[in-house]
Amino acid sequence: MNDSSRNAAIATAPTFRGATRLRANAVALATITRREVRRVLRIWTQTLVPPAITMMLYFVIFGKIIGSRVGSMQGFTYMQYIVPGLVMMSIINNCYSNITSSFFGSKFGRYVEELLASPMPSWVVLTGYVAGAVLRGLLVGIIVLGIALFFTSLHVAHPLVAITTVILGATIFALAGFINAMFAKRFDDIAIVPTFVLAPLTYLGGVFYSVNMLGTPWREISLANPILYMVNAFRFGILGVADVSVWVAYVVMLAFVLGLGAFALWLLHKGVGLRS
Repeated sequence: MNDSSRNAAIATAPTFRGATRLRANAVALATITRREVRRVLRIWTQTLVPPAITMMLYFVIFGKIIGSRVGSMQGFTYMQYIVPGLVMMSIINNCYSNITSSFFGSKFGRYVEELLASPMPSWVVLTGYVAGAVLRGLLVGIIVLGIALFFTSLHVAHPLVAITTVILGATIFALAGFINAMFAKRFDDIAIVPTFVLAPLTYLGGVFYSVNMLGTPWREISLANPILYMVNAFRFGILGVADVSVWVAYVVMLAFVLGLGAFALWLLHKGVGLRS
């Protein structure tokens, strides 16, 4: 090999290695995501059917029975008003429960050690698990929205706002569930946060009412609830009405995505709760 050929090979070597690493990371990411999606579809009677039945009961009890006595809210029937909140609630709960059970299961089965020993970077592992949880949330959201159409009519006012809000909200609680699963040492630990934190925040997040109906200081306290911004942003995307500024809601959601994502990556890099 002459000098010019050797120099050309040396110059292209970093680019070749970078492309190879990128392809390897893409394969690893697709593999983790595909495994998570197959897990959801394989046990669909546990992952997709129960949320649909639960939300149907909400529509019947709150939308039909109680809604007929409540009347209209902000120009919409009560059934129409609560549909965005119930859809977002189902997405949040399923994203959270999916990733906590899946990742903690990998810890319990000790095959998470194979991920740690592999050359794939931490962000690939995190993104794969989060993508699987988000896809389950989207599937559940579509199912619940389809059920809602049997009870009322809806016209999507701002499709782009609705889609981006769902993705951001699902990502936030997928990341939160991942963090919970990393700290959890037994299966009981993954039920503490949904029971004592997630459920109260959800029911106080404006799913069934307008926050403007609350007096001082409860309205101001409610504004500290991140779920309030997700529910109202999605309600704005579906109905075109909201209790808070949509731009403020986006700022809050993006801040949580970046903050939780950075924290989850740091925990994964340090191996918190993984190495014993």
